[in-house]
Amino acid sequence: MNRDKIVTADEAIALIRDGDSVSCSGFVGIGTPEELIVALERRFVMTQSPRDLTLVFAAAPGDGKARGVNRLAYEGLIRRAIGGHWALVPQLAKLATDNLIEAYNLPLGTISHLYRDAAAHRAGTLSKVGLGTFVDPRQSGGRINQRTQEELVRVMEIDGEEWLFYKAFPVNVALIRGTTADPAGNITMEHEALLLDAQAAAMAAHNANGLVIAQVERIAAAGTLDPRSVVVPGVMVDCVVVASPELHQQTYGTAYNAAFSGEMRVPANRIAVAALDERKLIARRCAFELPLGGVINLGIGVPEILGAVAAEERVLDHLTLTAEPGVIGGMPQGGLDFGAAVNTQALLHQNQQFDFYDGGGLDLACLGMAQIDRAGNVNVSRFGTRLAGAGGFINISQNARRVVFAGTFTAGGLEVAIEGGKLRIVTEGRAPKFVAAVEQITFSGPEAVGKRQSVHYVTERCVFTLQPGGLQLTEVAPGIDIDRDILAHMDFRPLIAQVKCMDARLYRAGPMGLSAALLDLQLTERLSYDGERNILFVNFQGHVIRDQDGVDSVRRVLAALYRKAGRKMALVANYDGFLIDESLSDSYFAMVEELHEQYYSTATRYTTSAFMRMKLGSSLSSRQGAAHLFETQSEAIEFLHHVNMAV
Repeated sequence: MNRDKIVTADEAIALIRDGDSVSCSGFVGIGTPEELIVALERRFVMTQSPRDLTLVFAAAPGDGKARGVNRLAYEGLIRRAIGGHWALVPQLAKLATDNLIEAYNLPLGTISHLYRDAAAHRAGTLSKVGLGTFVDPRQSGGRINQRTQEELVRVMEIDGEEWLFYKAFPVNVALIRGTTADPAGNITMEHEALLLDAQAAAMAAHNANGLVIAQVERIAAAGTLDPRSVVVPGVMVDCVVVASPELHQQTYGTAYNAAFSGEMRVPANRIAVAALDERKLIARRCAFELPLGGVINLGIGVPEILGAVAAEERVLDHLTLTAEPGVIGGMPQGGLDFGAAVNTQALLHQNQQFDFYDGGGLDLACLGMAQIDRAGNVNVSRFGTRLAGAGGFINISQNARRVVFAGTFTAGGLEVAIEGGKLRIVTEGRAPKFVAAVEQITFSGPEAVGKRQSVHYVTERCVFTLQPGGLQLTEVAPGIDIDRDILAHMDFRPLIAQVKCMDARLYRAGPMGLSAALLDLQLTERLSYDGERNILFVNFQGHVIRDQDGVDSVRRVLAALYRKAGRKMALVANYDGFLIDESLSDSYFAMVEELHEQYYSTATRYTTSAFMRMKLGSSLSSRQGAAHLFETQSEAIEFLHHVNMAV
């Protein structure tokens, strides 16, 4: 189209027809085209048209009250809704739970991928996401009410393995949002906090001979936009609407923050220190599960506090935090800013983020929990007539290498006190969370057990782990009585074997010294001592030493192992991929020489990197220590064998 595509919101919305399938972008208020939604509501109220729309949204474009697609909750306007997260669109959710519209809750990431499949005219999405949960057709297939009959999900077997096939849905209209447009409809997103699925949804609508309407805040002259900054090309866009500022906030909580769009960085040391209450106690215990150097997703609720705890404990620089709509690195935000982040490393399209998540890219996910049963199933999506929806929970929890569910032990009025390093329950919560059977399975414990996934359930007073036999009580807070404070408030009896006391540091004011604890734990997992041959194997492969704490950790951990062994040992160290800040080299190799003199009878090191062998050789030979360096482990062990034979 060669014409100028800039029109009013009412002119654009007038093009939507009865029965259209309308995709609406938005993650809470980020990327939500509020001007277009307001115009669609206005048209229906005034004319009772268009009617019988199918509304599709991956995340929830709403504020939990009246904004976003809550404005579209009219009988007659909506016939069917397919959504990933429903908690922030309660007015629309009520139409669904009252059986007034057809309604589906599918995993957020899967809807995100279905946009791409619709654009490519594929039949649908094939995935393991959702097996064993309520979206499995052997449960409800994601259908929310009795009115909803069509099956959008079915089980398929391929090479003996079960998969879920999600049927692609048509997209006739895509409502998207950007920052700048030119008259040809090219859209950039320089002020947006997220990219979301604007490109994929626009492509789906365009390739279906449909309509793409983009809301922006400003217009640039033709030919002036940097093509590398264009997220949605003009060939996919039919109409451009310039929004009023009050309907184009960056988030529902913030009119505009340059740090959310990556235009500036903010000092990380200004993150507020949370008060020591039950929520921070839980976040502190979760922090002990953080994998240094790992990639992590933090959910809403208690997990949001974990980022602040990591900052307080000086481990944030050792982690890569992510958020499901596409954020890699930095500090994810909470509340109505949820989805945005500051100091990000990269920003992906939402469907790309879920490619990463579904493929096992997360080392750890810390997520909330509302109901848990004996088998370790978790429900966060449906509670009677209250429809929260799964959002990205299923994708994330099912595919992360390790999962920590975090939440208070009971809900509704819980009050606790921390006295003398002990926890006391002042007022018990009214609603138990550990129930005989969850109302809906959002996370399947048996599926997790089947693939040997590491799963923990952390509360302020105790910790459970998932075992083949079900939930097992493993830790209890100081001051807590198991029978009175735990078992009396559960609908089932968990497995109980050896129960240890939760770390006393959790219940003390001030930093816990988490950095040193995690560094030592991480390094301890890299040690293997063969007592029979008196050989210590140290796997430094991929290990990174960023600061003096890392140097000190090596000293502490190896000294502790020497004390346990009670004699000097032969060392075999793997230095493949080992990295150390250049400013720490002198300190590190001085420590290595010290350890050599005190703890090792012989020391050999190996790495396939010729550069690393040269660097190690130069540093060690200049410090009186023999630099026995080899390319492979077998060469290093053969050298030890010859030394022992000579002795």
